[in-house]
Amino acid sequence: MPLTDFQAALGRLLAANRSEDSYLAGAAAMLAAPNTHRFSHDLDYFHDSAERVASAFAADHRLLVESGYIVETEISQPGYIRVIARRQDGQTKIEWAQDSTWRFMPVIRSEEFGYQLHPIDLATNKVLALAGRDEARDLLDTVHLHEKVLPLGALVWASVGKDPGYAPLSLLEMLRRRGKVQPADLARLDLAVPVDLTQLKTTWNSALDSAETFVRSRPPQEAGCLYYSLTLRRFVSPDPHDPDGVATHFGRPGGVLPRLLAE
Repeated sequence: MPLTDFQAALGRLLAANRSEDSYLAGAAAMLAAPNTHRFSHDLDYFHDSAERVASAFAADHRLLVESGYIVETEISQPGYIRVIARRQDGQTKIEWAQDSTWRFMPVIRSEEFGYQLHPIDLATNKVLALAGRDEARDLLDTVHLHEKVLPLGALVWASVGKDPGYAPLSLLEMLRRRGKVQPADLARLDLAVPVDLTQLKTTWNSALDSAETFVRSRPPQEAGCLYYSLTLRRFVSPDPHDPDGVATHFGRPGGVLPRLLAE
């Protein structure tokens, strides 16, 4: 998996302090999946309040020091703390941050990392991140999510539920402005596999075109939802010509299980 051995060991160590309101998120949680394109530069832990950020950091800091790590604080402010944790075998950034409790799914129990954000929420967060900044890492991650988690159109459609300031087409328009990646941009990343820029651009343009077709096919009153297949028991990009067996799934504070699983 594209976490370094050092990061993976840290994640396993800090798993002891994780809970439903202190969980691994961000790139590290997403890139821990097999076959992702790059390595993350940090471990991100999200929390429901600034007070929880402070208490989680205090517990993690104590555990790190007791385990022989040197911890150098770079930023410390209410709701956000960033440090460098180092030992002879490596170093990495660790961040503790406050984040909205609004999500599609509850956080999930992880044998390796304690608790982490659900992949579907990692995916919609990444789409919104790419819309707001033109970073090669976000483009690579979004293409991976399009191919492995859920097609871009369904992710765009759902993401406006997390950020009501966007409509699906306006979010898609922001994404169309991204994707101008140069070789120097890739050189700054820790890539797990080589990236062909021509193929990346082709895949991205195709994803955008199919996303627009999908967005224009959906009923406006359903904007902001995911679609859950009652037969496959997973989130899908539904066929507009065959809507049977697919239920809408909207997010809420704390997330919610699809109705089929909650019964």
